[in-house]
Amino acid sequence: MYRLLALDLDGTVLNSEHTISRELIETIQQIAISTHVVIVTGRHHVAAKPYYDQLGLSTPIICCNGTYIFDYQSNSVIQENAIDKSTAKQFITLSQAHNLKMVMYVRDAMLYSRSRPIDYMESLLTWSLTFPENDRPNIQKVDDFQQEAQRSDYIWKFVVEGDVDSFAKLPFIKSHFNGERSWVDRVDFAATGNSKGNALSRYVFPLGIALEECVAVGDNHNDISMLKAAGIGIAMQNADDTVKSTADLITQTTNDDKRGLAVLLKQLFLNTH
Repeated sequence: MYRLLALDLDGTVLNSEHTISRELIETIQQIAISTHVVIVTGRHHVAAKPYYDQLGLSTPIICCNGTYIFDYQSNSVIQENAIDKSTAKQFITLSQAHNLKMVMYVRDAMLYSRSRPIDYMESLLTWSLTFPENDRPNIQKVDDFQQEAQRSDYIWKFVVEGDVDSFAKLPFIKSHFNGERSWVDRVDFAATGNSKGNALSRYVFPLGIALEECVAVGDNHNDISMLKAAGIGIAMQNADDTVKSTADLITQTTNDDKRGLAVLLKQLFLNTH
């Protein structure tokens, strides 16, 4: 009945240790034999690739909350709605004026400030260094965001921390960006119109798959559009009430293999009971 499975990563496929359980890996691999499985993540493709490889997928990946679709097989961008450079430069100026910490996602790297680092980026950098150099996610500290924006082919999104609420209400930000909360004090800003739900809608059309034939799984506010768009939207138990209220089903966290996502996916796709 269901022909496509769309999976968020953090807080969904990844457990609290930022790993994927053996049972869930095996379940997704079984489903992928006869069903189109696509990762739909807020992550940059360089930070998603270790998990993509672990799952053994060959499909493209939807990244940065629907900003672009990337094909690892050809190392190419299939479709994108990136932030244009003049808009990005204005965003950087405004974010600095509002004393926000910032991360900028560009074509093949995640960039954050050397002088004002963000804790989660420091953790990601440490994580990236556990990989061999040729397979290492490209995470860099930089001194000048404006310079980096000028030299980049694509600017996918910004992530900011701080007093984001007042910043998000600025007329320029409201007219040029779609802001979605991805953590308690963290908001992702992508170009207007970008969302996981919109990207999923565009992705399935050339495949001849209807949204009603899709199952989507997520846990955070940036997943809501995708949960609403799919025939069945599944929210994780660790999601807040706003996210859960948009879902058709709620499943236990991936820390609970006996009652969690793997079990529900087997019921939906592999006809187990």
